[in-house]
Amino acid sequence: MSLDQLYQQIILDHSKARHGSGLAATEAPEGTSTGQSHQLNPVCGDEVTLRLAVQEGKVAQIAWDGAGCSISMASASVLTDLAEGMTVAELHEVIDSFREVLRSRGKVHADPELLGDAAAFEGVARYAARVKCAMISWVAAEDALNQAA
Repeated sequence: MSLDQLYQQIILDHSKARHGSGLAATEAPEGTSTGQSHQLNPVCGDEVTLRLAVQEGKVAQIAWDGAGCSISMASASVLTDLAEGMTVAELHEVIDSFREVLRSRGKVHADPELLGDAAAFEGVARYAARVKCAMISWVAAEDALNQAA
């Protein structure tokens, strides 16, 4: 299996089994500071509402609800797996790196050591119309993180 095929499979798997989805049915952990952000991409219809909970400087929980294409939903799922347990500073670094890769039009390669499964979205950078799809939950997470931290 090639790396591109592996990355496609990661996106497909996460778009079907959406980790962190279920915001409406999920309570924030007690004693956490939370932030919540709703983001909408009216051009393609992607929409996500994400709540992020921080406790003692670490991301304790991400919960979200959304609708949209497989790229946007898979990206939110991967973000959830990656971010929980990170410090606030680590998550800011990961968001910045993800943004740099996606906005590079394929010129900046993803660091799998830093981005984990989010490196699977590196190929999206070549399709300008899809960058917002992959970024929508990350923009929501950054906004919610700034509210909570």
